Amino acid sequence: MAFGRHPRARRLLARLSSRRRGACALAMEPPRCFALELPGCTLAHFAVGEQAPGARPDPRVAALLGPPGRSYSLSVPWAGGAGARVRAARLHQHLRQQLRRGPFQRCELRRLLGYRPDGGAGALQHGFLLRDPRDSPDTRQALLALLDACPEAPRPRLAEFSGDPLCQLWRRPWERRDGRGWRQLGGERVGPAPEPKLHPVVPDLPSAGVFPHREAARAVLEACTPFIPEARAVLDLVDQCPEQVQKGRFPVIVIEGLDATGKTTVTQSVSDSLKAVLLKSPPSCISQWRKIFDDEPTIIRRAFYSLGNYIVASEIAKESTKSPVIVDRYWHSTATYAIATEVSGGLQHLPPVHHPIYQWPRDLLKPDLVLLLTVSPEERMQRIEGRGMEKTREEAELETDSIFRQKVEVCYQRMENPGCHVLDASPSREKVLQMVLSVIQNNCN
Repeated sequence: MAFGRHPRARRLLARLSSRRRGACALAMEPPRCFALELPGCTLAHFAVGEQAPGARPDPRVAALLGPPGRSYSLSVPWAGGAGARVRAARLHQHLRQQLRRGPFQRCELRRLLGYRPDGGAGALQHGFLLRDPRDSPDTRQALLALLDACPEAPRPRLAEFSGDPLCQLWRRPWERRDGRGWRQLGGERVGPAPEPKLHPVVPDLPSAGVFPHREAARAVLEACTPFIPEARAVLDLVDQCPEQVQKGRFPVIVIEGLDATGKTTVTQSVSDSLKAVLLKSPPSCISQWRKIFDDEPTIIRRAFYSLGNYIVASEIAKESTKSPVIVDRYWHSTATYAIATEVSGGLQHLPPVHHPIYQWPRDLLKPDLVLLLTVSPEERMQRIEGRGMEKTREEAELETDSIFRQKVEVCYQRMENPGCHVLDASPSREKVLQMVLSVIQNNCN
């Protein structure tokens, strides 16, 4: 009997050619999950390919991915060494800027994170969900043109979602055929996915912005030297600093806090009262390049601030042999802003208390005391309005996004080894100064 006439063979051929199976390689892969950020900083999880067992459907996913309208996913693979990550981060930032212009302005844009359900670093795809409520063919053509304008690796990955008569959702990736345009691959079924115990981006944070040691941050800035000339100048200054420095016999006190909490005033007053040296992070030798790095993605921005901390550590080691040292911001600021920026969703999605990401870097000089100044959101806004100073991107986000501000504040309070001693900076300057000096006296004798 011919193979094609055998009943079992016919069933096998039918399964292999089934549209629902899509490409064979895709069918053999483990399920891939996505975290979609919704209004109110909540997250909805869904899977493509094989379905996750025990997961319950989320009606919010169907409302965003299915008809009416058309939704697209556009993502960037986030793996490899520092150079690959820098390229991916800059491409991701470029895509975000483009997706807010031209024909995309009529679409909804949401943050989308792709991850493997088994967790771990190096398997992430940072991207976006673009929903066109009118399902215009112009949107698809504009997206394909956007991909054509990104010829170098890493290449963005585009897929679109559709429903079928059985009310099932499908995801169909687009693939570029060299010199022959684009084609759609077979569909992958969209289904529910359980919410992971830990936000999928957390295992990747030590490579993406919360650097555990100097060399990790240095590798990122080294990868930036071809297109950011100032990165080489920062690296030259860092390389002049000893890799291991030790604090002198005088106390080192770091004062942290959101902008407009009175931090600058308090640090100056405390340094005057204690006849201490006042240092700032980033230090003056690199602060003139702050605006350049503030316009870059998180991984580059945080590498700049991290290396600034190591330069300050060298200054602390020298100055603390002669007098007390007060530091206006240090590692806690660098870490909290990176965590709050990279971890999508609300407060409940932050790494839990005592997670290793909140630990001090093993090769960075530790202070004796870290003070965290806080004021109410209303008072902060009043002070900001009265300052009239230029703001960084993150400072502007603190003003407009209350969830982001709360995430930063919670991360500050979860820092360990050393942790932050929280002080209410709402009273008068004289009262705040008295409280600060009292805490220093009780903890640094």
